[in-house]
Amino acid sequence: MDERIFSIWVYLAQTPLLWLTATIAVYRLMTVISRRLGSSPLLNPVLLSIVTIVSILLLTNTPYATYFDGAQFVHFLLGPATVALAIPLYEAERTLRRIFWPALTGLVVGSATGIAAAVLSGRLFGLSDVTLRSLAPKSITTPIAMGIAEQLGGLPSLTAVIVIVTGMVGALLGWELLGLAGVRDDGERGFALGLASHGLGTARSLQFSSEAGALAGLAMGLNGAMTSLLAPVLTHWLGL
Repeated sequence: MDERIFSIWVYLAQTPLLWLTATIAVYRLMTVISRRLGSSPLLNPVLLSIVTIVSILLLTNTPYATYFDGAQFVHFLLGPATVALAIPLYEAERTLRRIFWPALTGLVVGSATGIAAAVLSGRLFGLSDVTLRSLAPKSITTPIAMGIAEQLGGLPSLTAVIVIVTGMVGALLGWELLGLAGVRDDGERGFALGLASHGLGTARSLQFSSEAGALAGLAMGLNGAMTSLLAPVLTHWLGL
């Protein structure tokens, strides 16, 4: 058995599959650790995985380009995963019809506020126009945000980092802050968290209830479409 494991390791070490395997294994391990420690928001599996992978790369002096040779397979799956958002939207058709007008109002206001707040805050700190364009789609899922940033003239790579940070902050603090603001309904909290913090907010919502998770996924999918419509208009109106 030990010889088999050694043979597999030797094979993986000589191919890009090493880093694909490492990425999946680290995420799985961090998910187990997070659950066993009570799924604390401070122990978000994605956050723990990022810290672990970065530490491994630094300790082994592995260039990011080498890591990405294997991890690109995960990156490729972002596209199909984004298209798959159509499934929960279809399954939630009845719920969407029932809450259509309140959800539409919240979607438009939330999406517009997210874009405007990012741009205006960045301008307050004197950030360049390119950085502001990269900030605008911060609240939507990564592949859509990167595409919008590129269309706006921003830097997709910078947008990807900003999106992850936004999701992390929302997953860590969003549910509790909504409670402090007087929002008690699980569905309402989930919708708001999915709208503001995309996939990480949706994953956090699922830890509380299936209703919160479903509406968070719904908001995440709809916000991608809404931001693609509003971002060019609002950034132009804000002078970018």
